[in-house]
Amino acid sequence: MYFSWKGFWVAPLVMPVIGCAIMAPVVGNPGLAVIGAFFLLLVAACVISYGSMWFLFLPSLFLLSRLMPVTRWMTCLLGFLIGAIVFLPVARLAWATGGPNSGPMQEEFWQFFAGWLREPFMLFYPLGGLVTAWLYRWFGMRRFKPHAA
Repeated sequence: MYFSWKGFWVAPLVMPVIGCAIMAPVVGNPGLAVIGAFFLLLVAACVISYGSMWFLFLPSLFLLSRLMPVTRWMTCLLGFLIGAIVFLPVARLAWATGGPNSGPMQEEFWQFFAGWLREPFMLFYPLGGLVTAWLYRWFGMRRFKPHAA
């Protein structure tokens, strides 16, 4: 597998766009507010997605490649695990700012976290990591040959 600039820029964008397209009608009011909600959510989702790709996934993939040959399954498993790990700070931030006067919630963090784990949309984090890792590997495995003149 080779480093891919296309994978570097495109792979982390796919799942935020899908997630925001699903969540924008839920969060925004009908009309133009849905478009505004889409772009507002997209900014936050891209910060999480690109940040975890650049600062967690690529360094981990590099270290893994130094230890052993990286297979498709190892790449996807690494993406899935990093996506699941990234969910923890997001849940912590939601707990710390979701209570009265933008303070911590009244319930303990682990009770709040257990409630969030039951939300079906939270599967987007590990699945997003899996899809992003697969796309990065797919872009990295494609080798383009120049056309003969």
